[in-house]
Amino acid sequence: MSGRTIIAFDFGTKSIGAAIGQEITRTARALTSFKAKNGIPEWSQIEQIIKEWQPNLVIVGLPLNMDGSDQLVTNQARKFANRLHGRFGVQIELHDERLSTVEARANLFDSGGFRALDKGNVDSASAVIILESWFEKT
Repeated sequence: MSGRTIIAFDFGTKSIGAAIGQEITRTARALTSFKAKNGIPEWSQIEQIIKEWQPNLVIVGLPLNMDGSDQLVTNQARKFANRLHGRFGVQIELHDERLSTVEARANLFDSGGFRALDKGNVDSASAVIILESWFEKT
C-alpha cells in the first residue's frame, strides 16, 4: 500500500466540496467548499489547494441515478474532472457518489443538529464520504 495523498471533490453546479485523505491510513477529512456558477468554480481557489496539498490522485464524485444511469449533472462532473486534469496535470479517477449527500447530511445532523447542515459543510462532508467509499473499494 502506498502513502499517496488524495483529494476528493463532490461536484455540484453551485458548490463543490473538497476533502483530503491519506491512502496509508485510509482516512479523510473535510477541507472546504467552493462556490461555483453553473459548475464552474473560481479556478484559482482550486489551484491553491492543489498546490498546498500536492495530491498524487484526485477523486471526483460521479453523480448517477440510483439505477446507475447518467443524470443531467453527470456530464458536468466529467467535464470538471477533465478540466482538473488539463489545468493541473493531476491524475483523476471518477467514483460513484450515489447517496453521499444523504449520508453526509445525516452524519452532520447527528453531530450538530440543523445548524451543522450549512451547504458548505454538507458538500465537504460529502467529499469525505466519497473518498472513504473509494478507500473501501481499493
